[in-house]
Amino acid sequence: MKKILAMTLALVMILALAACGGSQSASGSGSSAPAGSSNSSSSNTSSAPASSDSGSSAAPASGDSSTGKVYWLNMKPEADEALQALAKTYTEETGVPVKIVTAASGSYDTTLNAEMAKSEAPTLINVGNGASLRDWEDYCLTLDGTAVMDELTTTDFNLKNEAGETKSLGWIYESFGIIVNKALLAEAGHSLDEITDFASLKAVCEDIHARAGELGFDAFTSAGLDGSSSWRFSGHLSNMPLFYEFRDDGITDTPATITGKYLDNYRNIWDLYIDNASAVKSSLSTATGDQAEAEFGEGKAVFYQNGTWEWDAMTNTFGLNPDDITMIPIYCGVAGEEKAGLCSGTENCLAVNSHAPEADQQATLDFLYWCVTSDAGLATLSSIGDIPFKKAPASENGFSAAGADLLSKGNYAVTWAFNYTPNVDSWRATVVTALTAYSADQSDANWEQVVSAFVDGWAYEYNVVNG
Repeated sequence: MKKILAMTLALVMILALAACGGSQSASGSGSSAPAGSSNSSSSNTSSAPASSDSGSSAAPASGDSSTGKVYWLNMKPEADEALQALAKTYTEETGVPVKIVTAASGSYDTTLNAEMAKSEAPTLINVGNGASLRDWEDYCLTLDGTAVMDELTTTDFNLKNEAGETKSLGWIYESFGIIVNKALLAEAGHSLDEITDFASLKAVCEDIHARAGELGFDAFTSAGLDGSSSWRFSGHLSNMPLFYEFRDDGITDTPATITGKYLDNYRNIWDLYIDNASAVKSSLSTATGDQAEAEFGEGKAVFYQNGTWEWDAMTNTFGLNPDDITMIPIYCGVAGEEKAGLCSGTENCLAVNSHAPEADQQATLDFLYWCVTSDAGLATLSSIGDIPFKKAPASENGFSAAGADLLSKGNYAVTWAFNYTPNVDSWRATVVTALTAYSADQSDANWEQVVSAFVDGWAYEYNVVNG
């Protein structure tokens, strides 16, 4: 198939030359569907068109970009309108043509394959995870040393190849952690300054739980394992042991097996959640996400694990004072975690097409730099989501602002290792079943079933997917 694609691409290029430079316009899908849910991972895998080209450019393009043009194949339908306006502004200011084509929701991979086979292929594409990078690396310009790279506050969201070269730049991200009601925390006689790691978090939570009757609130919201809530723990909380194991082993793509090296730390935080809440442990199998959200929003708990997307609900739906709530990292007892940031990640990563003409490569790099340094560019990008750039305006989302503050202080982002989960829905379902049994009876024997669901279940699901 790749040989056929290569011949097709070569024929298209020959015909384009024969037409004396005539261009083939790319027609893309419009924007209609909202972004995907924050509680699941996506694969974003595709097969790049093969090419007889010698490979990707080893260094950023240089030279005059005034003759170049930009074609961004955008993956985020909900951002289409804002990006179209941004492109128009840039063209008006610089005279450089910028075209934004937005793939319909769920169709990015097929659209990318089709557009990259055209004579005027995209110059800016989304390459969002390790599998996608393997497919498209030959089309990804090395970004190290470019001006846009110097504007990043963290490189944790970027994708690198095996040689350590940056091939795709994470430009927007989301975060999750432990949401805190600072007003209730103060009412209980504690402050955020006390909480710097798992041991200090545990001490504060156990004190609040012991006095819940007199205080009128408890430490944690219910850790519900109903389907509307369980993703917070089988997906998001599982990120903690996976992140640290993968960081130790330098894993950047789905491994065939995992060791479960940090599952004792997972047990630490899970026990803390369910031992220091008002919810009866045997009720967790039916406790819902809405229930936990309401418990926090109504002032019945100090701590609540969830993400930056909860800001609107907490400040508008429940009317909490924005100054009274914030987000802290999920601590679980790993050495050095006092320098951890929030669990932040993305599959929104941009790569510059190294097979595009050099003038177009440079025009694209110049456009990216303008997007992350100009008032217009930063206002647009920050309206779409959290962005990791030095000149980014302070977010109106207090949870996002808290995460950005941690990054600015040099804390490391706990990136989304759960994106690597094989056969994700099936793996998570097995973990939830084991976690439910353990929560009702916190014995070592039942915990071994959780370990088996993680480790043996991972190997099983990997084999289901890969044979």
